[in-house]
Amino acid sequence: MNSSFPFISASNGGIYIDILVQPRSSKNQIVGTQDDKLKIKVTAPPVENAANKMCIQLVAEIFNVPKSMVTVTSGVKSRKKRLFIKNVSLSEAIKKLLQVL
Repeated sequence: MNSSFPFISASNGGIYIDILVQPRSSKNQIVGTQDDKLKIKVTAPPVENAANKMCIQLVAEIFNVPKSMVTVTSGVKSRKKRLFIKNVSLSEAIKKLLQVL
């Protein structure tokens, strides 16, 4: 685990990112960290999987991967989620996050 990015961990074939989602925001964006999680604001409401879909779309754009490479592995009905991003290395992830944070 990287001390500057405690919310990222490497796994075989990709990375896990622990996020905290704030739905019904004014815009979609990564805003920093909170409670050792990456904080993401999305415009979508937390109903009918809309916020999860928006999180996946935003993360896919940031890491420059197709949406199909990003999955919610835990916290589907919670603000605290764990995402898995296929085919992204830990060093690539940190580079991308440094550009947006």
